[in-house]
Amino acid sequence: MRTIAAAALAAASGTAAAQRAPVSLTIRDATRSVRVTTVASPNGPMIRPESLPLSVQVHRDSTSWYTVGVNGASMQLHVGAPLVIVNDKPRPLASAPIEQNGKLLLPLQLISDVFPSVVPNTRWDADAAQLIVFGSALPAPVTAPRSNAGDDGRSRRDVARAPTREADLPPIPVKHGRRTIIVDAGHGGVDNGMSGPLGGGPRIYEKNITLAVAKRLGAQLEERGIDVVYTRTRDTLIALDDRGRIANRAQGDLFISIHVNAANPNWKDPGGSRGFETYFLSEARTEDARRVEHMENDAVRFETGPSKVDKDDPLSFILSDMQQNEHLRESSELADLIQQRLGKMHPGPSRGVKQAGFRVLVTAYMPAVLVEVGFGTNPREAQYLSDPDKQEALAVAISDAAMEYLDRYERRVSGARAGAGPSW
Repeated sequence: MRTIAAAALAAASGTAAAQRAPVSLTIRDATRSVRVTTVASPNGPMIRPESLPLSVQVHRDSTSWYTVGVNGASMQLHVGAPLVIVNDKPRPLASAPIEQNGKLLLPLQLISDVFPSVVPNTRWDADAAQLIVFGSALPAPVTAPRSNAGDDGRSRRDVARAPTREADLPPIPVKHGRRTIIVDAGHGGVDNGMSGPLGGGPRIYEKNITLAVAKRLGAQLEERGIDVVYTRTRDTLIALDDRGRIANRAQGDLFISIHVNAANPNWKDPGGSRGFETYFLSEARTEDARRVEHMENDAVRFETGPSKVDKDDPLSFILSDMQQNEHLRESSELADLIQQRLGKMHPGPSRGVKQAGFRVLVTAYMPAVLVEVGFGTNPREAQYLSDPDKQEALAVAISDAAMEYLDRYERRVSGARAGAGPSW
C-alpha cells in the first residue's frame, strides 16, 4: 500500500496546478444551507473535517496517515502528500492535506472533486461552489416549540393552499429517535384524480380513496412505533413539489404516496383492467409507465403558482442527476416488498414494480415510492377500494412491507458498521 501511495505521490507531484479553489464553501440539503469556514494555509484554503455538517470521523493511523470517514465512505490521506486513497486506489490532488496545531486540514478539492464520487448522495455544484446532499443530513436549526394544532383543531401538517411559501409549510416535527415515514394521499381539493368506474356503478374519486387508505396506513405505522407525517389529512390541494418539501423538512426515512389507477379508454377492454403496481423514480421504460406518469403528473395543472420544475420539462435533467443517488436502489427494494405484500391479499394481479418520472417523488430526497392500489375504472375493483375493511387490509400490507424494509436496512447498516475500519 505504501508503495502504491509513493508512486501516486510521484505522479501527483508532476500535475499542473489545479483551478483556483473557492474561498468559501456551502453545503446544503433539501431544506437548508450551511456555510463552512475555510482556513488559510500556504497550500490555499483548507477545511477542518470536523466543521463539515456531515457524519465525519477522523482517525490517526500513524504519524502522517489519517483515515477520514464521511457518511460511511472511507478515505486515507497522508499529510504533505497530494493524494487520497479510496478502496486502495490513489487519486491525485492539486494540494496536500496539512496539519495545523495538531489538527488535520483538508484541501477544498477533496470536497469538490472526490466527495461526489465517493460519499453517498452528494453532488458538487461548481457554479455555486456548494456541495449538495440528497437528503436531510444537515443539522436542524433551533426553533421555538410550535403547536401542531390550528385554530380549527386540524393538524398543521395539512397545507391549505398550493404551492406554498417556505414559511407556510407544516412545522418541522420533533424527532424522537424513531423512524419517520411520510404518508402522502394523492390528489385532493379541486384535483379529484381519476373517477370511475367505467360502465356505471357508485361513483368514486381517487382523492377520497387515497386519503382513506393513507390515514389507515398512518395509523398502522404509528401502532408499530413509527412517527408518521401526512402531507394532507383532509380534502385539500397540496402542490406536488410541496409534498416532497414536507417530507424533507420532517427528515423522513421513507416516502409512500398512495394513488388509484385508471385504464386507458383506448384499450380493448378498459373496464376490465385491474391489478396493483408500485413505482420508484426513474425514467419510464414502457408506454404504460409513461401513461401513468403523465396521468399523475397532470395534477400540476391545478397549482396556482410556478412549479420549481418546468411544466414542459420531461424531468430528464433531474432524473439523470438523481440516478446517481443510492435512494433509487433503496426505493426499488421497498417497491418490491410492497408488491410482495399486496400480492398476498389483493384480488387483482400484480402488475409489478415499475419506474417513471413522478414529480411527487422528485423532490423527496429519501427512499420513495408511489403505489397504485388498484383500478378505479374497474367496477369490481372500485367496489373493493371503497370498502373500509379492504382499505384497512391494503394499509396493513403496505405497512408490513415498510417495516420489513426498515428491518433489512437496519441490518445492512449494522453490518457495515461492524465491518468498518482501515483497509490495511
